[in-house]
Amino acid sequence: MRLSTKTRYGVRAIFDVAYHCQGQNNLAIQAKDIARREEVPLRYLEQIFQDLRRAGLVESKRGPRGGYFLKRSPDKIKLGDVVEALQGPIEDMFRLEDQEDEKDTPLNSRKITCDLWRELADHVNQWFQGITIADLVSRGAELGIPRGDGQTMYFI
Repeated sequence: MRLSTKTRYGVRAIFDVAYHCQGQNNLAIQAKDIARREEVPLRYLEQIFQDLRRAGLVESKRGPRGGYFLKRSPDKIKLGDVVEALQGPIEDMFRLEDQEDEKDTPLNSRKITCDLWRELADHVNQWFQGITIADLVSRGAELGIPRGDGQTMYFI
């Protein structure tokens, strides 16, 4: 199993939104700030956010205080939701070509391995569905990841 770059960046991006919103509903985080913090190309990040928006995980707001925000609370968004939005069904990551004709397959080692890969996919899916974005935010807080940009604003 291999997670795509798009999926890895997407998980980091949705974590960033949740972490830096600090539980404030509808506080929008600008894509350029996320791109800078997460070291993700801005154009690619915007494409990722379009997929996340289509999946109903984030919403966007236009204007000077615009940006992206979570559509649901972080404890209601599963890691599996993000992975599926960006990479497709988790089960498909384990699907092999020889599983296509499984109905017509005689009982042999192919049947055994197909069942094995299906069981593995189920375990991985359960693991992804058992972790929420709130869990990632808690891990970030425990590690002491700074919130905000750490830049002091001066008004003249």
